[in-house]
Amino acid sequence: MLALGKLLELTLAGREPATKIQVTAEGTRLRWLAEGALEITPPAGKDNGLDLLLSAGVHGNETAPIELLDRLLHGIARSEIKPCVRILILFGNPQAIRQGERYVEQDLNRLFNGRHEQAEGFEAIRASELEHLATAFFREPDRSRLHYDLHTAIRGSKIEQFAMYPWIEGRAHSRRELERLNAGGIDAVLLQSKRSITFSAFTYETLNAEAFTLELGKARAFGENQLVNLDLLEARIQQIIEGKEPEHEASGLDGLQVFTVAREVIKHSDAFAMHLPADIENFTELPAGYLLAEDARDVRWIIEQGERIIFPNPAVKNGLRAGILIVPSDGAELA
Repeated sequence: MLALGKLLELTLAGREPATKIQVTAEGTRLRWLAEGALEITPPAGKDNGLDLLLSAGVHGNETAPIELLDRLLHGIARSEIKPCVRILILFGNPQAIRQGERYVEQDLNRLFNGRHEQAEGFEAIRASELEHLATAFFREPDRSRLHYDLHTAIRGSKIEQFAMYPWIEGRAHSRRELERLNAGGIDAVLLQSKRSITFSAFTYETLNAEAFTLELGKARAFGENQLVNLDLLEARIQQIIEGKEPEHEASGLDGLQVFTVAREVIKHSDAFAMHLPADIENFTELPAGYLLAEDARDVRWIIEQGERIIFPNPAVKNGLRAGILIVPSDGAELA
C-alpha cells in the first residue's frame, strides 16, 4: 500500500510525510496538502466530472467516520478502489483526534462562514485552513460538487443515522441527493431553513456544493464502533468514487423520514436552564405544553404539538444553539 494511504496514521502521529505525491499502478495520484488533508486525482481519461469532499473528525472523538474514511483510503492506496472522481479527504481537527476529545478549546463546527474571524486559538486557525482547502479543491468551474461531513452524536438517538441539509435562500433541496443518501442507509433528513456556521453549511452556501452533515450513531473511542453499522453508507460512497451508482434508485425516498426546523433554542445567558433528562435521545417527541427551557428576562420555550428535540446541549457558550425543535415534513418542498 502507498504510504500516503496511511493518512490517519500520519495524523495521529503528528508527522508530515517525506514524500508528498504518490501514484498508484493504474495512475491515481495521491497528494498530501496539509495535516490531515489528502487530494486524490483519478487517472487521465477516467474523471467523470465530480469533485467529492469527504471530511470526518471535525469533532475529534467521533471515530467511526474517521475509521470509515481510513478504510476507503486504504482501498484506494492498494488499487482495490479505482476512483473516477476527484476526492479531498480531510481529518478536520487533528489535535482533538489525537487527544480523543470533542474539541481542544472550542467547537470547530461552529467556526465557519466567517465565524473563525471573531475567534482565537487552534480551532479558529484550523477552520480558516479547512475553508481554504475546500475552496481550492472546488476551484474548477462546470463540475459537480458533493461534500459529506461525517459525524457521530454526543448522545443516543431514536433515529441513529440521519442527515442535516443546509439552506440558503433561493436554492431548493435536491430530491436526487436524498435518494442517494436513503440508499446509503440514512434513515432521516433535517431540512434546515436558515444559514448556519457549520462546515457543510460553508461548502453549501459559499462554494455551491451539495453538502450534508451526516450523523452516524454515537461517539465512541477508536476500535469500539462495532455497534455502528455503516456498511450501506460505505458501499454507497465507494460506488460514488468508482462511478458505479445506479442511474435510478429503486427505493426512491421510501422509508426516509423528512423533518423541518420548527425553532432553535438559543442560550442567551448563564441563567439558561434546560429541563430534560441528561440521557434523552435525539428525535424524542415532547408533550405539548412542556416547559423545555428558561433563560433570563423571562424567556421560556414551551413545546408545541408534534415537536421533537435534537442536539440538546445546555453547556454551549452563550449565544449558541442549545437544541433544535423539529417537526415531520411531507417533503413537498424538494426539487
